[in-house]
Amino acid sequence: MKNKIIKVITLPFIIFFISFSSFAADLNIAFFASSSENGYNQATWEGVKKAANEAGNVNAEIFNGEFNATLQYGQIEDIIASGKFDGFVVVPNDTVGIAGAIEQAIDAGIKVASSLFPIGPDLTTLEPQVDGLTATAAGSPVYGATLQANEVVKYCAGKNPCNTIIMIGQKIYPFDKLRYDTFLEILGKESNIKIVATVEGNYSPDVSLTGMTDALQSAKDVHVVLSNADQHLLGAEIALADAGYNVEDLYLMGGGAAEVAIEAIRAGQWDATFIGVPLSEGYLAAKAVIAALNGEDVDPIIDITKPEIVGIDPIITKEVLDAHPNWQPEWGG
Repeated sequence: MKNKIIKVITLPFIIFFISFSSFAADLNIAFFASSSENGYNQATWEGVKKAANEAGNVNAEIFNGEFNATLQYGQIEDIIASGKFDGFVVVPNDTVGIAGAIEQAIDAGIKVASSLFPIGPDLTTLEPQVDGLTATAAGSPVYGATLQANEVVKYCAGKNPCNTIIMIGQKIYPFDKLRYDTFLEILGKESNIKIVATVEGNYSPDVSLTGMTDALQSAKDVHVVLSNADQHLLGAEIALADAGYNVEDLYLMGGGAAEVAIEAIRAGQWDATFIGVPLSEGYLAAKAVIAALNGEDVDPIIDITKPEIVGIDPIITKEVLDAHPNWQPEWGG
């Protein structure tokens, strides 16, 4: 009789324990892409899913911000209200304006990490600018733009004039405005470098093709194309070739280290690209959120330009690739 009583008491306890453990371990993360149709964001999403799969008890869902800051802000507010998600990973469209929505999420007990860019008015620091932000997996736009512009200065040394076209995503974006201003500041100090046109490519080869075609109507004898994004150069090189240029004779600098850029650099078609590791950004941001949800201490600063993370020099040239033959890009472009 004693054994039977023990079984009756123990069995419901076991059932309750198993049921509670399964429920408690179920975590949901929302990934807010600046645009889910953008290749860089797609690779970031792969990183988020990788972290969720490794955790084994995490579900992840993506939301398309369509490169629309107002839409993305509303999405975050709607998801907070739904009460469905425990954590957010955000690639912000408006790094300043989105802070209000992030504060709402944190106040609701949601763990939030930013990817690609810091959230807040100062894009030069990875230190949290929103109280309670779990982590930022990003690099400073100024750091990258400075390295890119300095490479152009080196190339243009001894060439007068050195006619340069700048390609930028959209100057309305705070991060792109900061990059653009950095380009202008550094190149503007060199009397031989002439900015003959600026093209806003909106991270689209098609938009870039149209923009560069238009720019080349008035910009003549171009020597350099400096872009913050590899996608821009895909359209730009078509326009340049159509205008009669031998693209290999020009200096082309992209950004993002996409597979298409790495192939073009190895082939001698392009000259350089600034590092981008979107899969690692998403992966590390999601891992930070998951760790925080599990009660672990998290380093709020994840600098994705560090060599120990990216595994290669931040400005990638053919010489750098030859020195790192096993390095592979994290996205297609």
